[in-house]
Amino acid sequence: MCLDKARSWIETASSITALTGAGISAESGIPTFRGATGLWKQFRPEDLATPRAFARNPELVWQWYDWRRSLIHTAQPNAGHGALSELETRVPRFTLITQNVDGLHQRAGSRNVLEIHGSIWKLRCTKCRRQWHDMSVPLELPPHCQCGAFARPAVVWFGEGLPEDVWAAAGQASTECDVFLVVGTSAIVYPAAGLIDLARAAGAKVIEVNVERTAISAYADCALTGPAGEVLPELLRTPPSSASRLAPEIER
Repeated sequence: MCLDKARSWIETASSITALTGAGISAESGIPTFRGATGLWKQFRPEDLATPRAFARNPELVWQWYDWRRSLIHTAQPNAGHGALSELETRVPRFTLITQNVDGLHQRAGSRNVLEIHGSIWKLRCTKCRRQWHDMSVPLELPPHCQCGAFARPAVVWFGEGLPEDVWAAAGQASTECDVFLVVGTSAIVYPAAGLIDLARAAGAKVIEVNVERTAISAYADCALTGPAGEVLPELLRTPPSSASRLAPEIER
């Protein structure tokens, strides 16, 4: 059975890397960008998530991000986030690579998190490049750096490269793991989806958890269909042994 195999791989792994996408956050009520109700159905990316859009109308961009921050602020980590946090305590080496910018993994207790698309809770100065956390909801718009220049969200916009140090660490974690977990991602957004290929080429077992089949389902070593909040806790659960199941019969 696929679930049993996946459990055994996780139990014997000394290094596990997980890649998470918008699907796991959607279970906490945060809208995804794609799909029938995705954010890009209502807004054009080029109007709100590009350097050109920010240069043209920083207040509009910040109004949108401040709205998103308010949604995320009221959301809570779900059981999927919690299971990944627990998994980190069970494995000698665990790395969580996330495409999400919401910080829910950290709120659930995960520590070794690589945010390859940045964080919506970080701001970056457009002039001196200083970065800082700001959890204020709502923000005073548009926010400024202490040097007086405009601040922007410290997230990766369309047309921008991923942070080199974070991306290098993600690549290393993908090539050095025994098990590669893919959770709540469509696996079509590159370069993040390329991490799965790196892990497979290095010999890792690939386990997918998603509510529907995706581009990697056919070649994953185990593809588990269902919400992360249900599948991941079940994946970590140790099933009762045959002996324990027989014990009541023997006692009688």
